[in-house]
Amino acid sequence: MKKISFLAFALLALVSCNSGSKFEVTGEISGAEGKKLYLEASKLEGVVALDSVKLKSNGSFTFKQDRPESPEFFRLRVDNKVINFSVDSIETIKVIAPYNEFSTAYTIEGSVNSKKIKELTVKQIALQNEINALAKSAQSNRMRNDIFEDSVLSIMNRYKEDVRVNYIYAAPNTAAAYFALFQKVNNFLIFDPLNSREDVRSFAAVATSLDANYPHAIRTRNLYNLVLKGMRNTRPAKEQVLEIPQEKIVETNIIDIDLKDLKGNSRKLTDLAGKVVLLDFTVYQSTVAAAHNFWLRDLYNKYAAQGLEVYQVSLDADEHFWKTSADNLPWVCVRDPRGVYSPTLNIYNVKQLPTYFLINKKNELKKRGEDIKDIEAEIKAML
Repeated sequence: MKKISFLAFALLALVSCNSGSKFEVTGEISGAEGKKLYLEASKLEGVVALDSVKLKSNGSFTFKQDRPESPEFFRLRVDNKVINFSVDSIETIKVIAPYNEFSTAYTIEGSVNSKKIKELTVKQIALQNEINALAKSAQSNRMRNDIFEDSVLSIMNRYKEDVRVNYIYAAPNTAAAYFALFQKVNNFLIFDPLNSREDVRSFAAVATSLDANYPHAIRTRNLYNLVLKGMRNTRPAKEQVLEIPQEKIVETNIIDIDLKDLKGNSRKLTDLAGKVVLLDFTVYQSTVAAAHNFWLRDLYNKYAAQGLEVYQVSLDADEHFWKTSADNLPWVCVRDPRGVYSPTLNIYNVKQLPTYFLINKKNELKKRGEDIKDIEAEIKAML
């Protein structure tokens, strides 16, 4: 009898131990009867489905999963609507949400980090809506392209300063700070860990804090790799004496650029003599890149058949991202591996990105973008 009692006690202890290593997500989703609710893990390599349940009339649900060894990110999904949250301990998280406004009108209890993640999500959605409204004005010609880009830059800088101060530097050791680093607008990272020195500092603050508690976590190592690469990319360039042959300037009226395209072929700017060329310096991994390329494509579609060519120089640190982004663009796409420290930027006196110039059929540099009031009128006159 004693042996049986001891065995039962041991089994009970084992079950208790196992149940204690799990976290629980519970709650109610109203107005979603018959819909399938998914619990998914947001891994570095992508989203992984963990469990699902078909919601009944009362919308109640419960999921249980093994506790992660370090802070991890999960999400609830109904159709294409998502709620992000984090788990860093054995906790019970309660979510109450309406189906119609699933991603924004939910309440979440049991996780301070997850409440902060909700705040960040709502802010990001508002930011995206604001940029969409500006893009719509630009695409309908109610706003000049330069004004659009300046407006987006101003909005982005304001958003980043808010998030940097109130979410990243305020508590860099939290999952919410990590989540803030990887928010996106138009599928581009808001904080750029490869090209912005200030953003590299934000990544470094979170990486250092995570390393103190979770030195072996995959996310910690990934952050450190990004920080190291960003530090290399944004390291101040050594002062160089640029020796430019004077006769070359006189002959062509432009400084030639010779860079490799997507297929690895050398493409010279001067080889485009006989065409009107829009020389464009840009970074694909920026929030204004999509709208800028949309504007370029509109010009290219209208005037390419009449002799317009675009010679676009990417200063992106991430070569793979550039190749993927530029793959379907119809004009000449090249990349300068020296990035934002390329001597070519000094030669052309490029102070911000994107910046463009117009070159006439004789290879003469005629105008900078900021000096052009009506780009189409200028192109037509040169053609």
